[in-house]
Amino acid sequence: MAQPPQPTNGETHPMLYCPTCAREVDDPLTCGDCSAVICRACGTPLEIPEDLGIG
Repeated sequence: MAQPPQPTNGETHPMLYCPTCAREVDDPLTCGDCSAVICRACGTPLEIPEDLGIG
């Protein structure tokens, strides 16, 4: 599960990718229980493309 770092000094979040929807996600949800970053459309935990080797 990707945990994007907190932005500082005006930085933006890294791009996140949903392996189920096969698309980049720019509006993720954060689980209130475990703080996982999940896809708003399907609920799958998101990945950082660099971790998948596709970015």
